Amino acid sequence: MTDRELRKLSRAGLLEVLLTQSREIDRLRAEVAELNAKLEDRDLIMSHSGSIAEASLRINNIFEAAQKAADQYVDSVRYLYTA
Repeated sequence: MTDRELRKLSRAGLLEVLLTQSREIDRLRAEVAELNAKLEDRDLIMSHSGSIAEASLRINNIFEAAQKAADQYVDSVRYLYTA
């Protein structure tokens, strides 16, 4: 709305314009809050993805060490029974 159009409005018309703008501001604030929450969730997921990857690597190393130990045990048992 231009300045000229605003000047032609009555008080009731101006109040209606203000009420409409106020509702739009409230709606936009709610939308911003929702988007900020989604962004924080995404940032949290992104920050934990690094630690999940690190944990996965550690678990893989543990499984590899356990497999080596099991292989050594089986080899030693085979040696004892074949000797």
